[in-house]
Amino acid sequence: MNQIKQIEAEVPVPARLARRPRDRHSRVVPWFVAYVDGQPDHRVVRPGGIRDAVRFSLCWLCGDVLGSYRTFVVGPMCTINRVSAEPPGHKDCSEYAAQACPFLTHPHMRRRPDLPENTVAPDGLMDPRNPGACAVWTTRSWSKKPGLFSLGDPTEVTWWREGRPAGYCEALDALVSGLEVLKTEADKDAYPERAQASLRDQYEAALLHLPGNAA
Repeated sequence: MNQIKQIEAEVPVPARLARRPRDRHSRVVPWFVAYVDGQPDHRVVRPGGIRDAVRFSLCWLCGDVLGSYRTFVVGPMCTINRVSAEPPGHKDCSEYAAQACPFLTHPHMRRRPDLPENTVAPDGLMDPRNPGACAVWTTRSWSKKPGLFSLGDPTEVTWWREGRPAGYCEALDALVSGLEVLKTEADKDAYPERAQASLRDQYEAALLHLPGNAA
């Protein structure tokens, strides 16, 4: 916990997020977080959170209104299939999350299984492991599909690992690990050969957005 606090203390908090309340560990409590027994549980989304964020064009993290650009914090796998289970936020808020969120900044950290009663899992393919790196995907085009967000072509993609910008090889390793999960799912498709061919195309496109590559 001391290491986590040290990382957070070194990361400047964007002005909009700085107005958010803090939890008992002095961590910023994002707008989407639900309160359980009077305390914020960062693993749980507030009731109606996704609906309200979309309806009112609110940043998922600070709760302020978004502009034309929307930024998604996604795992490596999501840069391949271009979907996210979470709504977008401001770029600065999203990059702060990539640098300060304990789960995102500690590759060996695991999700705690003791979720509150009646918690519902997010839609889409959920990979419970920690992929070791995340991407911050900024775009002007996106769409809402049942339970998920479809990401359009990015205007910028940054990669992060352990609270710092990720190198090419680190991002590639994380991307390949996500690819293996998607290959397993493609094999379950009614037309697996077609699904695998489509996946290869998506993977090649995702490679263009690794650190140092020009899309």
